[in-house]
Amino acid sequence: MRERATTEALIKAASAQYWKTDLFGYFSARGKLRGDPAFARILSAGLLADAERILDLGCGPGLLAAWLDAARQRNDERPHLWPNDWRPPPRLKSYRGIEMRRQEVWRAQIALRNHAEFEVGDITAADFGSVDAVVMLDVLHYLDHQAQVSVLERAHEALSPGGTLLLRIGDAGGGIRFAVGRWIDWTVMVAHYRRTPRMYCRSIHEWQRLLTSLGYESEALPMSSGTPFANIMLIAHAHKKARPPRTLTDSLITQ
Repeated sequence: MRERATTEALIKAASAQYWKTDLFGYFSARGKLRGDPAFARILSAGLLADAERILDLGCGPGLLAAWLDAARQRNDERPHLWPNDWRPPPRLKSYRGIEMRRQEVWRAQIALRNHAEFEVGDITAADFGSVDAVVMLDVLHYLDHQAQVSVLERAHEALSPGGTLLLRIGDAGGGIRFAVGRWIDWTVMVAHYRRTPRMYCRSIHEWQRLLTSLGYESEALPMSSGTPFANIMLIAHAHKKARPPRTLTDSLITQ
């Protein structure tokens, strides 16, 4: 009961920030926060609870930043209402988002003016700095396989020892559920952005093999509850990099 009430309160508080942008920004934020199980799961599982500096790659309009900000305010103001089995939300020193679409960055900057930093940029080239957590939700499949490896390597270098990578992906081995998710992805890109992107997907096992080869230890958490998709959250921790032989790296890139 308390979990449900908290989730509803956070949806309302986080999406309210987007009234300052435009109607599309507000209604899309409200719909995404309500319909995507990743937001509530990130809090309930404490996936970012220990992070003080977060880098959000492909951040869109900054929904995760708005969500965490709303969670921190609610926990500070009404700790007695916070779910007993949820860890407290992160107490952030910095939140930085990088996004290619200028309109989305504008929405993020207006909505989270004093609580996070957002910039227009290409995650394949931007400086990642030094952070405790890197988040990529539904992003990497738009990059070719070589670029995926490069971004994951640079994320590893940016993370503090034991830092966390949150990587939400669609499992290419997920059968019809994966096909549904990919079709919706394609439809949204055509409808909203007038382009038909090529997608570079992998199965969950291929993603985890790649992460292992780049110096991460990872676990998979199903992230499709209440949806028809084959989404998985990979929670990876950066350890000392032990690069594999070049032949193995090459095979992982081309899969």
